[in-house]
Amino acid sequence: MTTTGFTDPRPLYTRATEQAVALIKTVRPERLGDPTPCTEFDVRALLGHIVGGTRRIAVVGEGGDGLAVHPSAEGVADDGWAAAYDEVRVRALKAWESDERMAARVRVPWGEVPGHAALSGYVMEIVTHTWDLAEAVGCPFALDPELAEFALANARAVLPDARPRDEQTPFGTRREAPEGAGPYEQLAAWLGREPLSRA
Repeated sequence: MTTTGFTDPRPLYTRATEQAVALIKTVRPERLGDPTPCTEFDVRALLGHIVGGTRRIAVVGEGGDGLAVHPSAEGVADDGWAAAYDEVRVRALKAWESDERMAARVRVPWGEVPGHAALSGYVMEIVTHTWDLAEAVGCPFALDPELAEFALANARAVLPDARPRDEQTPFGTRREAPEGAGPYEQLAAWLGREPLSRA
């Protein structure tokens, strides 16, 4: 899975989107107003962000200007989120099929980077938001730990303690993960997420 000095993120992105769509299929319409650990989003807004962000990385993979794509989807029916996400994730997977996309320079919200770095960032994004959604809807199934381990390694590389986090950083201040935390809990803590209270 290593291609000329970097880990090919495409298999992991495929698995991460498969996990995400399986989780989205469990979301009942009555849960769409529930809070999530991503405090600016309720479940509906989080789903809109997931669909919109995936549309953005699909456009980047297709060679277009992803920054011109609004990172949120609107107008999706309450029972239509799984279909909306499945459609756009299939488009994204197709857009990133070629090896040439891995080396090509692309523009994403955090700068101009090689394609493999861009897609690795979107692995981190979808894995993190999958955890957000799982927390919001009560963790209906166990999440793939290898995906969180990859996302955590990427998060530590692009958001080290040495890099200040300000209002331009879409993640909060790192917090300490509890002792014995699994990779999803460690990832959430690194990105400043707090688990939802179940009290």
